[in-house]
Amino acid sequence: MAKVELKKPIVEEISASIKDAQSVVLVDHRGLTVEQDTELRKQLREAGITYKVYKNTMMNFAFKGTECESLTTYLAGPSAMAVSKDDATAPARVLCKFAKTADALEIKGGIVEGVAYDAKGIENISKIPSREELLSKLLGSIQSPITNFARVMKQLAEKGGASESAAEGSAEAPAAEAEAAAAADVEAPETAQASAEETPTAEETPAEETPAAE
Repeated sequence: MAKVELKKPIVEEISASIKDAQSVVLVDHRGLTVEQDTELRKQLREAGITYKVYKNTMMNFAFKGTECESLTTYLAGPSAMAVSKDDATAPARVLCKFAKTADALEIKGGIVEGVAYDAKGIENISKIPSREELLSKLLGSIQSPITNFARVMKQLAEKGGASESAAEGSAEAPAAEAEAAAAADVEAPETAQASAEETPTAEETPAEETPAAE
């Protein structure tokens, strides 16, 4: 089988991988230990990133005529390609974070949403929060005013309830006093009448007998 026929499937694989990709980042992985390489692949896989080592000639063929064509200048020495089709900042974020603990990992450059970046640019891209983090912050900023408004309304409702209770108490006091006064007015005549009945009149008082003249 001709060498061209052997290369074609690999070139097609790379072409399919970079098609519609949000970002493609090239790294030099020389010097990584087996343990470090395994951990890096694990982190990239968990972030939904495709990571694979290809020959520079194969990537060079696949990059021709695509947005990744500017990356051909970085195809010197061993190269690995990290591709994300969902999160544009994920490859830069994971790779740059890992490179801080693994000096052997070298960021070469990359394409993020159709724009070419060198190693420094990829490092700056890595500082951008993920889409989930941005959405979370946006949702938090939206919910915060609503939460504050609800808290204020609750406080106002509680204060309103306390004021109504105080008003009801104030209204009940005069009513109680009025009832007491009315009760007193009713009892007073009855008491006076009872006193009048118990006190004998002048007619009922027996006259003292006057001794007869002798």
